[in-house]
Amino acid sequence: MNRVELLADDPLWLVLLKVVVILLIGPILTIFLIVWERKAVGRMQNRPGPNRVGPGGYLQSLADAIKLPFKEQVIPDTADRKLYFLAPVIAVVPALIGLAAIPFGPEVSIFGERTVLQLVELPVGVLLVLAGASVGVYGIVLAGWSSGSPYPLLGGLRSAAQVISYEIAMGLAIIGVALYAQSLSTGEIVDAQQGGWFFYLLLPSFVIYMISMVGETNRAPFDLPEAESELVGGFHTEYSSMKFAMFFLAEYVNMVIVSAFATTLFLGGYMFPFVGADSALNQGWLPVIWFFAKTFLLLFGFIWLRGTLPRFRYDQFMKLGWKVLVPVGLIWIVVISAIRAVRNDAEISTGQILVVGGIVIAVIVLLTLLLPEREIPDEDAVPTTGGDYPVPPLDLKVPKTTPRRKALKAKARSSAKEPAAVTPAKEGSDGDV
Repeated sequence: MNRVELLADDPLWLVLLKVVVILLIGPILTIFLIVWERKAVGRMQNRPGPNRVGPGGYLQSLADAIKLPFKEQVIPDTADRKLYFLAPVIAVVPALIGLAAIPFGPEVSIFGERTVLQLVELPVGVLLVLAGASVGVYGIVLAGWSSGSPYPLLGGLRSAAQVISYEIAMGLAIIGVALYAQSLSTGEIVDAQQGGWFFYLLLPSFVIYMISMVGETNRAPFDLPEAESELVGGFHTEYSSMKFAMFFLAEYVNMVIVSAFATTLFLGGYMFPFVGADSALNQGWLPVIWFFAKTFLLLFGFIWLRGTLPRFRYDQFMKLGWKVLVPVGLIWIVVISAIRAVRNDAEISTGQILVVGGIVIAVIVLLTLLLPEREIPDEDAVPTTGGDYPVPPLDLKVPKTTPRRKALKAKARSSAKEPAAVTPAKEGSDGDV
């Protein structure tokens, strides 16, 4: 039986077991990732990180998870209470659903029942994962609006603009994978990479997706919605206790989802590199280890970026999304479509396409080197600021006086020359006691 038939044949107890495991993957990895991130960033900054709770401080996140539900809940008087409580739920639940369509391994036996390590296999499984990762932005926007404070509102609006911008670039990268694999099913995309992983066959799509997934999850250097230096704490400024923790749970679960999704789309999924699907390394439960190893490698990339790069300015961030990633994604889709058309009409191997593509890229690079250098602007020109307001020239001479000041001085001199007038009332009062 194929993957779909095996999943359709699962008994109810096995489906419930898969549901529980998938729902637990996100929270468990969140507890681990927070400690791992604090330890790794601390090591990058030459400090120990958490080192008090548990052996080596590795139980610090577990202690925080126990502590947060018992902390006091502070609700602003101006908050919309219904949406204020609903926003963290909207942020978390879609994130947990996204893992349902991810294939974690091949066909295995669980308590004597043959199945595959996946909850559902849909013809549009890619869209399910993409939708689950993107719906969470509604929770962020509602959190900012329902708090009744301007700073969370600004953070929520920034998040909406950010996620919409980078969702488009991410979608264009996924379209390239769907065109090459000729399927939107996650299981079939993994099977299509038996002849070669898509991260080097579709390198532009991989790079666009990697940048987009960082912007999608609001992580540094794209953490504009919660920029501490500008917006206090962002959309969750007015949240405390468990609701505050749910936003962080949603952030880290989204990190796990986009990393697992990147593994599925570009890194061969659960398959071991350089061996076929019939190899012993790709049979049984071993592929689960390869899948999570690739996922953890991508998760470490999030941590590395946070400890390395400074935060972008908002205009730089939007320029990267709309003026770089989206145009490159559109051009790359046209190139993939042309390659698929050529391969369908003429028998051309992937190696030949890569050689021709490398030659074309080399020619383009050489042509760019032959372009004339940019002309240096005239030094006498008046420079402008970012808002297009003219800046005074450096040799500007301020006049000593102005026409207005001259008129005022002349008026003062004329009034000083005139004798003071004596009124009759003043004369009549002289000598009176």
